This record gives sequence, structure tokens and C-alpha cells, in this order.
Amino acid sequence: MFILAGVAFHGSPANTHVIYNGHSALKTPTFDQMSREGLRFDRFYAGAPVCSPTRASVMTGRTPNRMGCFKWGYTLRPQEVTVAEALKTAGYTTGHFGKWHLGSMRADSPVSPGRSGFDQWFSSPNFFEVDPWMARNGKAVKTTGEGSEVIVDAALEFVRGAVKEKKPFLAVVWFGSPHAPHVGIERDLALYQDQPKKQRAFLAEITAMDRAMGKLRAGLRSTGISDDTVLWYCSDNGAIPEGSTGGLRGKKGQIYEGGLRVPGLLEWPAKIRQPRATSLPCCTVDIYPTLLELSGAKVSSQPPLDGVSIAPLLLGEMKSRPRPLGFWDYTIGGLATKSSALLEELAREQAAGKVRPAAEAEPVPAAQLRSDYSDKEFPGYAAWLDGDWKLHRIEKKGDVKWELYNLATDRTESSDLAASESERAARMKAELDAWLRSVVASLNGADYKAK
Repeated sequence: MFILAGVAFHGSPANTHVIYNGHSALKTPTFDQMSREGLRFDRFYAGAPVCSPTRASVMTGRTPNRMGCFKWGYTLRPQEVTVAEALKTAGYTTGHFGKWHLGSMRADSPVSPGRSGFDQWFSSPNFFEVDPWMARNGKAVKTTGEGSEVIVDAALEFVRGAVKEKKPFLAVVWFGSPHAPHVGIERDLALYQDQPKKQRAFLAEITAMDRAMGKLRAGLRSTGISDDTVLWYCSDNGAIPEGSTGGLRGKKGQIYEGGLRVPGLLEWPAKIRQPRATSLPCCTVDIYPTLLELSGAKVSSQPPLDGVSIAPLLLGEMKSRPRPLGFWDYTIGGLATKSSALLEELAREQAAGKVRPAAEAEPVPAAQLRSDYSDKEFPGYAAWLDGDWKLHRIEKKGDVKWELYNLATDRTESSDLAASESERAARMKAELDAWLRSVVASLNGADYKAK
């Protein structure tokens, strides 16, 4: 059984948000315990420096630009194979709970959770707060309670049903917190009265999420399946000013470490019997291939993957990453996705019995349907991470600047070695350029034409 738990982390500390990583005030007993008992990833990376693209990388094992999921508010492409679809071929029942941010909540949308492989879904178009509107399998419903706990209750209902039916399951639990405008409930706000006013609700949201994670772990234990369940937790991007990057350069929206390196924890008591930490670079693109290997699922027409299975790492048998990681933050604006407004509108339509088709109400963004992107220019910021070495490609108005850092000795990316390590830089440039061209080929539909 597999549970993927993740968070919005809009402004959360990317590398120091829980006590196990050194935060002085934040109260997160559940995350602290997970770090002491399971596998702690000290170099875990989001597939992109913002939310929707990273979620797309979790779902597909592919860098998000391959499907045109460039920024927040963009969607999956309907042709993509998701981890939910893949695991269903191996007999798994699948559920999504919480923030989706990869498409519409309208049941007929080709990029809704239900059309992306999930048998059950209790989801929101974007982040949510207290007493949130949610969509239960496409029907808009108003809920009561702290948002993180609301979705965990729904997820545990799904898990108990799967256990009763003796079916393996995939549960994707994506919290909406912490996200501006931060809203904490009284019991959590009371813990932070001595903190700056701007921090209180932010920290309170994280503590509420930690409590919800505790409820999730307790629920797994009460059903007797915790030993054989992989519980994988990470974030979808780095910090903004409310949070902290732990001294790393950059922040959310940037390819520097502060925008990409995020917390990562994994529990699998049957196999990870002693607490461990790993400094191997791992990424959200690795989740898909790892779960396919562990489940035995097979995909007949698998598009190119950017991730690798880290199943051997979970078993203590992986000493190095077999291939580098690529990142590309494309120059384009994000798209607003207002959860409550969208779901309230859907609720009114459903009450009136006049539901508009998703293609009219919330179409797939036009930029994702194009197939004429250039493979000569790669607008924006890209990076190539090979072990401890990280090469940056920064393009502005056609001009390209290169930077090279050794993260083993320079975790803050402050000493550019591109000139002194010219041979290494040249090799990595060639590899990154080849990867970018392959991404554009996918973006232009090559992976789908081959099917």
C-alpha cells in the first residue's frame, strides 16, 4: 500500500520547517517522530520551483515541461500516464484527497482526478483553509473543520474501505496548507502568541497539518497495515519570506537550492527497521518509477521518464544516483485558480441541474495544446544536477549565462566554478542541452505520436 502525502508549502521553510531540521519555534511532533523513525532525505528536490508543475512530476515521473505544465494553474495533459492509472493495472484501488491543482473538479474534465486514474476523490482545485469547499467525485460539498484534518478523515475512510475489501491501495493526500492568506484555528494560534503577527497563522497551519499527519499515521496503525504501507511525505517547492531556506540560496520560483530543495520523509516499517538518513539527490520525479517497481505495475506505452526508481535506496542497496536530474523553469506566467469561487459556482450549477461542460467552463490551457515550441531556444532558467555538481543555464532575451557550483563544499551556491572547471562545465552543458531538446520534443507531442 502507498500513501503520498504532500503540502502546498507556499511560504513554508524549505529546509528548516520542522524541529528535526532546526526550527526554533515550530511545533511539529509528528514530523519530528517520522524523522527519527524512518528514512530522512537530506537532499530531496521538488521537480519544479512552484506547485502545479511539481505535482505533475509526482503523477507522471516526468519533468513537467514535457506536458506543458509550466507554472501554477496549468494542468496535466490528458494523454499523460499517471501513477494512479499505472497502479490500477496491478489491481490497486486509488484515491486522491486535498489539493489537486492539475485541472478542473468537473467530473467530465479530461484532467480531473477521476479522469486521471483515481477511483475516489475528495479534492480541491487549489489550496483551501478552514471549513473548505471540496469536490467529492465531482460533486461540490461544503465541509466543516480545519482543512488538513478534513482531508485526512476522508483519506482514512478510503483506506479502511480498501482494507475491508482486501485491496492494495494508493492514497494521494495533498494538503492545502500552509498557503497565504494563512488561517489558523484557535488551538494552534495559541501556541504562537509570542511570535511576530505575520508568522502566527503561518506556523499554526503547519502545526495543524502535523496533527493531521499524526491522525493519518494512527489510522494506519489502527487498521493493522502500517508495517506494509509506504508513507512518503515531501513538499512541492521551496520557501517564500514567511519561511526559511536554512541559508540556501534562492526561494520559491527559482532554480537555486532554496527554490527546489524540500523536506522529504518516508516510512515503511516492514523494510526500514532502523532510522536512516540519505544525502543522495532524490526528486519528486522518482516517486512514479519507484512505486511502479514496488507494486509490479507495468505500463505498455511508457513515455520517457526523468525519474529513476529509488526502491534500492529504500532497501539500503543504492550508493549513488544512476543519472542526473534536470530542471527547467519556463518563462511564462501562472494562472489563477480560486478554489472556493470555482466550487461554489459548480455547486450552484449542480443545484440548478444545469452543469456546464468542463471544456467550456474550465478548459485545458491553450499553451499546453500547442506543438510548435522551438528546440533552439529554452526561455527561462534551467539546471543540471549531477551528484554534487550543479550547472545553471540562465537565459534572458536570448542571452545565456552559465554558472557551476559544487554543492558538497558550497551549499549556498556562492562560488561560481564555471571558468575553473571548464571541462566539467562543457560536458554538463552538452548533457543539459540534449535533455532540454528531448523535453521540447515531448512538449511538441513526440511521445504521444509514438503510441
